[in-house]
Amino acid sequence: MTVRPLTLVTAAAASAALVLASTPAGADEHAIPGTAGATTVTDVAEPTRPAFYEPPASIPGTPGTVIRTEPATNLLDPLGLSAAFYDAKRVMYASRDREGRPIAVTGTVIVPRAPYVGLSSRPLVSYSVGTQGMADRCAPSRQMAEGFEYESLFFQNLLNRGYAVAMTDYQGLGTPGTHTYMNRQVQGQAVLDMARAAQRLGNGLTGTSPVGFMGYSQGGGGAASAAELAGAYAPELRVKGTVAGAVPADLGKVGESLEGGLWATFLDFATVGLAAGYHIDMDPILNDKGEAMARQVEGECVFDFAKHAFQKSAQLTEDGRSLTETMKSEPFASVIADNRIGNRKPTAPVLISHSMLDDTIPYGVGRQLAKDWCAKGVNVRFSPNVGPAHVGGMPPSATEALSFFEARFAGFPQVSNCWIL
Repeated sequence: MTVRPLTLVTAAAASAALVLASTPAGADEHAIPGTAGATTVTDVAEPTRPAFYEPPASIPGTPGTVIRTEPATNLLDPLGLSAAFYDAKRVMYASRDREGRPIAVTGTVIVPRAPYVGLSSRPLVSYSVGTQGMADRCAPSRQMAEGFEYESLFFQNLLNRGYAVAMTDYQGLGTPGTHTYMNRQVQGQAVLDMARAAQRLGNGLTGTSPVGFMGYSQGGGGAASAAELAGAYAPELRVKGTVAGAVPADLGKVGESLEGGLWATFLDFATVGLAAGYHIDMDPILNDKGEAMARQVEGECVFDFAKHAFQKSAQLTEDGRSLTETMKSEPFASVIADNRIGNRKPTAPVLISHSMLDDTIPYGVGRQLAKDWCAKGVNVRFSPNVGPAHVGGMPPSATEALSFFEARFAGFPQVSNCWIL
C-alpha cells in the first residue's frame, strides 16, 4: 500500500515537530483531501462522483468563501414540495486543512421560508454530523439526495423552531481524497467555515446572525472543536453557545472502548483518517490483512459497520500489537495528543451531554472534558443521561439542545454546574 511520506523511522526521531509542522515546499499537492485530483491514503481509486463535488483547480484563500451552490434535493421529497417551506442549497465552500492550505468542502444550508419569531435575527446552527463513514457516497449532502441521512431526525426540530441549519460534509467526504475522520482541527474549521459560507449566501442570514454549534459523537467532536477554535479562527462569528454530545475528546480512551467491540469499524475509520491528515506511512504498521482493511473502509459508510464488528485489531498489524497499543507509540502518540479536546477555551456557554450507559465513547471521557473546560473558566453545563448505549444517548442530547439554544439566542445566561464535577 503506497501512502504519503512520513515514515515510522522518521517520525520516531522527530515526531512532535513533524506531525504538527506544515508540509515542506514541493510536497505532492494531490495528497491534500478536498483539492482537485487528490488521491486516497491507500491509493484506492474513488468512484466517479457528481460534478458538483469536484473542486476547482484554484480554491479561494479566504475561508468561508462560497465556491458554488445548487438546489439540494431530497430523496423523500421527489416532487420538491418541501421547497414551499425551506430554501435548501448544496454548497461548496473554501476552508483550510490542518496545515493551513486551502481546501474545498461541501455541505448543505437549509433556511425556513417562514419569518423567524424570536428576540434576535434568525439564528444559524452550524450542525456537525456524527459518523457517516469514509466513502464519498456517505457525505451528508449526498445521503439526503440519494439515501437516508439519519441526522435529519435530530436537526428537524431546529428547522421547526425557525433556525437556519448549515451542515458540513467535512474534509474529503464527498470531495476527492480520504476523509480525515477524527482530525480535531479540520473538523472544527469545517464547522466554522460552514457558518461563514451560510451567512454569505444571504437569504436572511448576515454576519450579525447569532450562531450556535451542535453535534453528537463525531459531530460532538466537531462542535466542541469549533467552540474551542472560534475565538481565534473565526472571531467575527457571534457565537452564542454549543451543544456537544458524547464528545470523543480523548481518542486514546475511545479507541480502547472500540477495540473488539460492535463498533470496531470506527477504530478502522480513525486509523485511516488520522493517517491521511498527518501523512503517516502505514506500510510498516499494517500487515497484509490490515492493508486490505484500510482499502476496504475507504469505500464504506457507517451502516457497513457489521463487516468489521468484534474485529481484533492485533490481527491487522505487523508486530501483533492492537491498533490502540500502536497509537501509544510514535508516530501516532503525538497525533493522539494533538487531537485532545479540552486543552483550549471556548468563549461561549457549552452544554455537554453524555449517556452514563455509552458503550462506545466512555462516559468518563465526556465528564473529563467538562472538568477540563470548567478548570479554564468556561460556562459549562454537564448533563448526564441514561440513554441506552451510544445511539440511545442521541435523542436526549437533541432534545436538550432546543431549550439551550432558545435561551442562548434570547440572551439569557446559562447556569453552570461546574461545582458538582
